[in-house]
Amino acid sequence: MMRGVLLLCLALAGVAQAAPEKGDGKLFDPVASVVMTPRCVNCHQAEAPRQKDFAMIHAQRVVRGNDGHGSAVLHCAACHQTTNTAQGKVPGAPNWHLAPLSMRWQGLDKKGVCQQMRDPKRNGNRKTGEQVIEHMKTDPLVLWAWNPGNNRTTPPMSHEEFIRVLEKWAEAGMPCPD
Repeated sequence: MMRGVLLLCLALAGVAQAAPEKGDGKLFDPVASVVMTPRCVNCHQAEAPRQKDFAMIHAQRVVRGNDGHGSAVLHCAACHQTTNTAQGKVPGAPNWHLAPLSMRWQGLDKKGVCQQMRDPKRNGNRKTGEQVIEHMKTDPLVLWAWNPGNNRTTPPMSHEEFIRVLEKWAEAGMPCPD
């Protein structure tokens, strides 16, 4: 009886919160806190990459090009190498490029990004949560977000924690917020 009263008091005080249930769209919130940061959104664009935390147009006026690797006269790899260079001022990772056009997040809200991440037609043909997680675990461009160099901001949690929240979201059926 006393334990029940204590739990009720804690809940009313906002200290105790119920764990999200399977299918709860709130499970995407911590995922969104990462994938909607500038490190991700700046490259999940339609026409041109963005730079910095305020999403300014790329300084060299780089555009997507036919394959997401830049225009015929200015490919991403002309400047972006396999690692950060010039004291980290020029970011780099293997195969630097924009996300495929089908995976653009430009203009999407949290629900839209969630729906896209679980749609194989718009997520790189990843049919399962495990495939989405594998992409987030191993893709060099994803991993770069946690080592962006030159005092760029990083996601709000470690990569290991991000994978844990992705796994929790996938185990719940990849639910999206309302």
